[in-house]
Amino acid sequence: MSDVLDDLRRYPDLEAPNLHAVDATDRLVLDEAAPALAALADTPDGGVVVIGDRYGALTLGAVARHGVAGVRTHQDRLTGERALHANAERLGLGGFTTHELGLSLVAGARLVLLQLPRSLDALDEIAALVAEHADPSVVVVAGGRLKHMTTAMNDVLGRHLGTVEARLARQKSRVLVASHPRPADERPHRRWPERAEHRDLGITVCAHGGAFAGTSIDIGTRALLAQLDAVPLADGAAVDLGCGTGVLAVALARLRPGLRITATDESAAAVASARATVEANGVADRVDVVRADAAGTLPDASVDLVLLNPPFHVGAAVHDGVARALFADAARVLRPGGELWAVWNSHLRYRPALEGVVGPTRQVARDPKFTVTVSTRRDARAPRTGRARPGADTDPSQESP
Repeated sequence: MSDVLDDLRRYPDLEAPNLHAVDATDRLVLDEAAPALAALADTPDGGVVVIGDRYGALTLGAVARHGVAGVRTHQDRLTGERALHANAERLGLGGFTTHELGLSLVAGARLVLLQLPRSLDALDEIAALVAEHADPSVVVVAGGRLKHMTTAMNDVLGRHLGTVEARLARQKSRVLVASHPRPADERPHRRWPERAEHRDLGITVCAHGGAFAGTSIDIGTRALLAQLDAVPLADGAAVDLGCGTGVLAVALARLRPGLRITATDESAAAVASARATVEANGVADRVDVVRADAAGTLPDASVDLVLLNPPFHVGAAVHDGVARALFADAARVLRPGGELWAVWNSHLRYRPALEGVVGPTRQVARDPKFTVTVSTRRDARAPRTGRARPGADTDPSQESP
């Protein structure tokens, strides 16, 4: 009989011969947890929770290999969640439900299978939820690649669970097994989302553990914030694309009260953080926060303004594919004449890509680290004229070679 793990795909994420839906950590976690999974297979709801499953290997492995029912799962990335459901439908598997990171996910859990997050804050939030709401007998089997693991992860788990054991490594992966939730008076009293006031900007930022930059405001966002006064639009529809904790959406809503703003992100932690940030700053009546793949929920040619501070990493690698996909989606949702205001790392030289995908692009600010540009959506019927004519607003280093 074939192993379900051999049949999993990454779709709708990027697929290629050298990109895999299952890695050594998935297999090691399932192998280490096999006795516990087998013991929980005979009950309608075995109390099994899966967190951080990339493409469904842990969830569907528990269901198909061990017959576990009622698995509760949470994935931060929307792409991963969609891949899990696509794999389950293609293979005719069920036996799981999807939850937000909260009480409904972990209440009464007896076994938690976890792909260790890179962020220690994200791990702290997960461990705190498990210690507070899981069954006292809960066991957490948490796996990661050795190159991304640190002893600080043991310490974070140990703040909330009294026993943490590191198991032998295999194929450059290792599992930590944690159990015995600490009493409430022995656990940290950190509460999520955290809040921080940025008095220089008059903005309160709220952040869950998995949100990029936490309650701080990264310098790229600050570079774009410094230019928002120049946005000419007074009313209409705007999008904060890849909104993170929602700082740009809040600032724009305050500067331009006539705008209706949609803030989107595929990260569940980012969306939960942005919703809290929007509420904390009193602009929830003008900002809708939506979990979406880029601007996937918005119709073509439906908005007048897009703000974008794109990521330039995919995992640990520098990669421009995500940013270029976001440029294309911005172009799709912008009306002709609408503007994309973007900030990006100066060394990445995105201006030719913006010219080609969106339309004429001018530079409004630049320093050695960040460039802020405004791209005007060309009429889809208009011919492309090549790169912009060099002028006072053009930095030659941004031109195509």
